[in-house]
Order: sequence, then structure tokens, then C-alpha cells
Amino acid sequence: MTEAPAGAESRANRSTVGLYIPTVPDNLRPDVETLWNYHDMQHELHPCDVGVGLGSHDLGVAVIAVRLFHRGIFPRIVFTGANAQTTVERFPKGEAVHYGEYATEKGVPPESVLIEPAAKNTSENITFTRDLLISNGIQAQSLVLMSRPYQQRRAYATCKKVWPEVEVLCASLPLPLDDYVASIGDARKVIDMLVGDTQRIEEYAKSGFAIPQEIPADVRAAFGRLVAAGYTSRLIPSVPD
Repeated sequence: MTEAPAGAESRANRSTVGLYIPTVPDNLRPDVETLWNYHDMQHELHPCDVGVGLGSHDLGVAVIAVRLFHRGIFPRIVFTGANAQTTVERFPKGEAVHYGEYATEKGVPPESVLIEPAAKNTSENITFTRDLLISNGIQAQSLVLMSRPYQQRRAYATCKKVWPEVEVLCASLPLPLDDYVASIGDARKVIDMLVGDTQRIEEYAKSGFAIPQEIPADVRAAFGRLVAAGYTSRLIPSVPD
């Protein structure tokens, strides 16, 4: 994923044409960047059998899917996702449906798009996508999982748990951290989500939902400091050992 421009500083008070641009506070930036970089799998993409766009509030998933399709990275796309409280207002017909509409508007042939409209979590995204492909006579041996930037590692770990035989590459819209925060419009929300997904790497592996992933010491330390700073809205109750 593209790094933030050299020398980028906090822009909490910056405005362009009178518009407030949210950004990561300077005192939190090193820890936020540590988590941001950890979740980027930095996979080198090559042609795969299918692209899978995981539904969310972030239209960037559909944007990167279209770009990679037109680059010839995969010949078909599955968009998967129902709705959640955070997406129903923006995507009232369902995440996958809106992603699919965006893709066809941007030149992806309708016959190259499959819609999986029922999944409500990442495990279901993968499982239902696999079932949909099989029902359409498509035997996928490799795929590109496309997600929000901070969801890459969790999506990878989940896919390797529920569909271990498939080769998995991860991709997201290549935005620097500051640009991603500006696109979402809420720095706290992005930091909360980063913290929540970091916790889920370990907790979901303990619960059997995903394969284990190494969590380096600097990532653990950054996670702990952000939790102590109050970025806890996306945490789940810890699962006892």
C-alpha cells in the first residue's frame, strides 16, 4: 500500500475551500501507522481465477475491484455482503448489490459479475462465495480478496481457515493513511476500526474462526496504547484462555 507523503504532518485544523479535513492526531500517529502497516499484507498480485469484493461501508472495495478487473488480474468478480447497521443507509439495497451496480457502470460486463447478497460476516462472505462459485460451475483455485485496508489480514486469516485449499491474495484501494481517513471523514472511526481488527486477529484465531497470525511486539504495544487512549468502540469482549 502506498506510504503517506514524506513529512506529512497533522492536518487537524487544515481546511480546503472551507471544508474540515479529518486527520490522525500527531500524538497517535506512530501507533496508528504501526497498525495500518500491519494489516497491509503487501501481496504481489498476479492473475487469479476470481476477485472477491467483501462488502462494507467503503465503496473503495468496488473501486479496486474494477481497476484490477480492467488490468486483467481476474476474469470475474463476486461481490458479497448483505447489510449492517453501518451500511444500510448508504447501501439500502445491500452492499454487494451496490458494489455490483458500480462495477457495471464502470465497464465491467454484467456477465462477469456475481452477487452474493446474504453474508453478514467475513466467514459467511468466504463460505457463501465458494458455494456460489460452485453452483455456477466455477472451480476457483486462486482468488484476490478485496477489502478495506485494515481488513486485509483478518480476511486472509478467515479465508485460510474456511477455504484452506485456495490460493489467497489480498488487495485494497492503495490510499495513504491520511487520504483514507479523509475519504471516510472520521479519524476516530478509522482508528477504532484498526484497533478492533487488531484484536480480532488473535481472538478469532482462539475461537476457531481464523488461522493464527503472528502479532509482533510493536503491534501489541501500539494496540495497547490506543486502547488506553480510549479507542475501544470496536473491541469485542475478550475470550478467556
